Amino acid sequence: MLKKRLFPSRAFLVLVLCQLITALEVPLDLPQPPTITHQSPKNYIVDPRENIVIQCAAKGKPPPSFTWTRNGTHFDTEKDPLVTMKPNSGTLEINIMNGGKAEAYEGEYQCTAKNDRGTAVSNVIFIRQSRSPLWTKEKIEPIVIQKGMPLVLPCKPPKGLPPPIIFWMDNFFQRLPQNGRVSQGLNGDLYFSNVQPEDTRDFYICYARFNLTQTIHQKQPISLKVLTNSPVDNRPPTFLMPIGQKSNKTVLKDEVLLLECIAEGLPTPELRWNKEGAELPSNRVFYENFNKTLKIIGVSEEDAGKYRCSAQNNRGSIHHVITVIVKAAPYWITKPENLILSPGDDGTLICRAHGNPAPSITWLINGVAIELAPNDPSRVVDGDAVIFTKVQERASAVFQCNTSNIYGYVLANAFVNVLAERPRILSSQKIYQVIANRPALLHCKSFGSPVPHIEWFKGVQSSVLHGNDYVFHDNGTLEVPVAQKDSSGTYTCVARNKLGTDQKIIELEVKDPTMIISQPEYRVVQRYGSVSFECKFKHDPTLVPEVMWLRNNSELPVDERYTFEKERLMIKNITEKDKGMYTCVANTTLDSVSASAELSVVDRPDPSSDLELTDRLDRSVQLSWVPGDDNNSPITEFIIEYEDVMHEPGVWHLHSKVSGTQATATLTLSPYVNYAFRVIAVNEIGRSDQSESSERYMTKAAEPDTNPSGVKGVGTEPDNLVITWKPMKGFDSNGPGLQYKVSWRQKDFDEEWTSVPVANVSKYIVSGTPTFVPYEITVQAMNDLGYAPEPAVVIGHSGEDLPMVAPGNVEVDVINTTLAKVQWDSVPLTTVRGHLQGYRVYYWKAQNKTNRNQRHIEKWMLTFAGNRTHGMLPGLQPNTNYVLNVRVVNGKGEGPSSKDKYFETPEGVPSMAFLHISHQTPDSLTLTWSPPVHPNGVLTQYTLKYQSINATHELSPPVEITIPANETSYILKNLLQNTRYKFYFYAHTAVGPGSQSTQEAITAMDEGKMADFLPPAVGAGKDSSFATSTVMYTIHPTHFRAHPVFPLIKNVTAAETSATVVWNFENIDTKLFVKYVELNKEDWKEETINGTRSAFVLKGLSPGTSYKVLVYSDDHADLYSEETFQTGPAMASRQVDIATQGWFIGLMCAVALLILVLLIVCFIRRNKGGKYPVKEKEDAHADPEIQPMKEDDGTFGEYSDGEDHKPLKKGSRTPSDRTVKKDDSDDSLVDYGEGVNGQFNEDGSFIGQYSGKKEKEPVEGNESSEAPSPVNAMNSFV
Repeated sequence: MLKKRLFPSRAFLVLVLCQLITALEVPLDLPQPPTITHQSPKNYIVDPRENIVIQCAAKGKPPPSFTWTRNGTHFDTEKDPLVTMKPNSGTLEINIMNGGKAEAYEGEYQCTAKNDRGTAVSNVIFIRQSRSPLWTKEKIEPIVIQKGMPLVLPCKPPKGLPPPIIFWMDNFFQRLPQNGRVSQGLNGDLYFSNVQPEDTRDFYICYARFNLTQTIHQKQPISLKVLTNSPVDNRPPTFLMPIGQKSNKTVLKDEVLLLECIAEGLPTPELRWNKEGAELPSNRVFYENFNKTLKIIGVSEEDAGKYRCSAQNNRGSIHHVITVIVKAAPYWITKPENLILSPGDDGTLICRAHGNPAPSITWLINGVAIELAPNDPSRVVDGDAVIFTKVQERASAVFQCNTSNIYGYVLANAFVNVLAERPRILSSQKIYQVIANRPALLHCKSFGSPVPHIEWFKGVQSSVLHGNDYVFHDNGTLEVPVAQKDSSGTYTCVARNKLGTDQKIIELEVKDPTMIISQPEYRVVQRYGSVSFECKFKHDPTLVPEVMWLRNNSELPVDERYTFEKERLMIKNITEKDKGMYTCVANTTLDSVSASAELSVVDRPDPSSDLELTDRLDRSVQLSWVPGDDNNSPITEFIIEYEDVMHEPGVWHLHSKVSGTQATATLTLSPYVNYAFRVIAVNEIGRSDQSESSERYMTKAAEPDTNPSGVKGVGTEPDNLVITWKPMKGFDSNGPGLQYKVSWRQKDFDEEWTSVPVANVSKYIVSGTPTFVPYEITVQAMNDLGYAPEPAVVIGHSGEDLPMVAPGNVEVDVINTTLAKVQWDSVPLTTVRGHLQGYRVYYWKAQNKTNRNQRHIEKWMLTFAGNRTHGMLPGLQPNTNYVLNVRVVNGKGEGPSSKDKYFETPEGVPSMAFLHISHQTPDSLTLTWSPPVHPNGVLTQYTLKYQSINATHELSPPVEITIPANETSYILKNLLQNTRYKFYFYAHTAVGPGSQSTQEAITAMDEGKMADFLPPAVGAGKDSSFATSTVMYTIHPTHFRAHPVFPLIKNVTAAETSATVVWNFENIDTKLFVKYVELNKEDWKEETINGTRSAFVLKGLSPGTSYKVLVYSDDHADLYSEETFQTGPAMASRQVDIATQGWFIGLMCAVALLILVLLIVCFIRRNKGGKYPVKEKEDAHADPEIQPMKEDDGTFGEYSDGEDHKPLKKGSRTPSDRTVKKDDSDDSLVDYGEGVNGQFNEDGSFIGQYSGKKEKEPVEGNESSEAPSPVNAMNSFV
């Protein structure tokens, strides 16, 4: 009992001593047992195309000898001529290349290294040959599935060694796109949460890539067709993988945990992961495959637990719980280490390992179970420890500790070497130089048995070093953590044990560090350009620096294009070979600093080379090549082209494209083709030049693989059937003598096929057929070797004839003033005598007194595709009688028309009636107008509203006047003199008022208020004091009970030579068209508009002209919205002064004095209350440019009356672009509008919109550069 209680403390002391001893390494000149230094991995998969090399190396004194076991028995390598053992090593090389087979050498191998001090063994090395088996041949039926259904395309790859990498591609060697709906599972299957029409594909090909043997195998293609005739409804998610609500997953410690959940549903479900009762390790967790796979790396015991994956869409959710169990193969806690003991010492070997389940421990000595070894009283095995007491030299041996469980094992060799040696210091270096502020390590490696004790001294006759300024390592090294200048000096290392002492003196020197203070920078240079790199540094003065430049870590080439100038490298005339990483290196004997910068020379790839054809089969060949330099832009793909020398010499066709990472491709071939291939590399810069073509390869002839495409049967006459097809190219003939077997028979009649062989044609005419009956047609290819596969039957029809019957029961339902619905009974299909294309509605205005004598009646036509029985007629005119009929249409033409149907659209509101100001007096204005272009009914009256505008831009209350419908003019009397009025005018029908036109005018002034008369617009005519503004009116669209499917015009803004059309339309993704024409003309103009726009400006219109505009979309060309509008009247051109001659200037100087006298008389008489006869003068000399004259500069501008003491305003003349600058006149007419530039009409009216507000918006314009006419000034006062 006492021994058991004391043993643990004793074992602990021995363990501490062992840990100190294990730091020692026995010099190779001293006897020692073998130590395995290198061995192959436990699971060793070999390439059957290469020799098998099984590594085993060991050291020892004397050098060890090697033997092998295979599958537990001795392996005599000398008896096998294919097996050799390397000299001074146990490494085996099995020569497979000379006729051996790798599978014959599969098995478990173990190496033994032995000398007279012990035996070490390697791990058991399991040799297996890499295998890349093919898929088993199977017939895969095409898959036809409804849209929205889930689907799994099985891959079931062959069981390769190691397992292959799985991926899906199409027949063009392009990876299939994957997303949250379509993705590949961990088992290689392709999962569809719900199939869509775009999934339809003839080739879904699963590939298996075996990396070790560098081979790729493919599964038979799978054809998938998605039907859309009966799509399934939305549904909640269910799991395709895994099955059920719960599952278990076992994973080993330190491996990668992969949990997968794949759900189906419509719409596509979203997946989420969480761990019950714990957070996922954020630094080790990854979500892959569109969140369908949870990946945790470096698995530990803490990762065990329950993981929940949830799938959810708008129809519901579902979850699955995966219980993760973490197991562990054995792993070391305390690995046994070598023991070096002196005779009589004690020691312990410790072997501790963990695992799940807990591993068992087995001890061996010299490769033999310790229970079978000779008894040694100094050795005791105690579970995971071997305890040595008072060992003798004969106790030297190699011990093996093997810990194992069901998941694996770990094996460790540890020797016990019993020696008696006095200390020796093994380190030979005497002077250490280090850089300041770095650690200084002064080594004092020693050996002795018993283990020597190391002491350090600094300087002469100093005490033993100790304290926080130093670190004393177990191997005897003295570390100065941060060396400073005062750390320099002499250090002495002393090693002692009971057998003797050894010492060594060491010098330490501390130097300043080398530093780069300016480093080179990254450069991108075009070919044939120049570049320079700069590198500046400083160093310790006692050290000799060396500066060198490297390119890609190699010395620069000897080239005159490379020049050095102090610390600068310059390169001229750069080519592709100059690209790379340029490094500036500043070296001293103690340190080295460097800085790098990359030089990129961008260009398209170099051509590929060394094209080689291997694995030549009837239908395939493997092409390999050597890619050219990518010129610093990675190659993204290779384009493989072929030439058919027999059928199309000199013409190269695209065969396939492969990834830029590949240099081989298996090419599918057609029979009876003389192939040549070439390769083109592609990167972001462009394509390389073509490679040299490969050698030619002629494939054998065979029966045709395919039949002609584009087979059709369409009659051109009522009694024939024309069978046509797309002729096959010689490439597809597969052999000589290409012909076509054309067969036909009437469908649904039990009769034999009629067949004829034809050659060199792509059409055959069958005569004497009934009118428009279905025929079954086939066209089969054949050549001298046989027939192509049975062709698909195509349904065609003999020739069509005109329909026989007209639609009946035609009815018209008038929806509103511009829209009507037409209904009819469909005709029997047997009377159509052709393919029913639709029904065509012709409609026109009924003749009346006004158009009865017209020779040409404009008709409109709308076609309604398919077997329709109704349609809408948009764009009708209100209050109009129409006639229509309906006809059925087939491919031949129209059938007879139905009886004419009459209908009438109700009255609507009239279009705009344009108002004109024809005559002005001081207290009256004469208004004239024309009836609306489109009255849309019987006019009942006109409404005229007007308001006056005072000097502060305020509007008076409106006055409304009703005018009979038969009037075309009106004299408005009792108006205020020299006052601006705004007029609103519109016509009425019984339905209501029409679109409103606006106009502005100023009453004439009397002679006492001429100073308040505003100047005319530049370019005004003789009959006008003002120009017209932009005409704005609003079109009220017809409102339907459902959202319109075509654009509806909202409003039209018309100017003199342009108009802005604005419309409403909900489908902005379609293309729109705007057509317009002058009324009563036929030369339509059309503009194509982007569907994202809702307005368009029509330019180049004629002033004062009525137009019709319509807007429609490309998907409903038969449905449109139309409107009429009229542009503003034309501007009168401004008079050009004729007094430009020199003689006229003298005359004007004489007139100036007379003008001054007249002005003085005018002011005197006005101040006295007299009346100056301005009216009579105006009547006698009606001149549009009559203006008062400024006193300061003789220009014509505004006057200020006696009550308004405003300064005279310079430059108030209206600019040439008919705009008024705010800076030029505070009384600008623009201030009355809402963002519309003021313009003057020929009759002196101002057209604009009044806001009733005093805020003014700035309006920019150009000052008129035309000089005032002195003739006009003279006429003003004559």
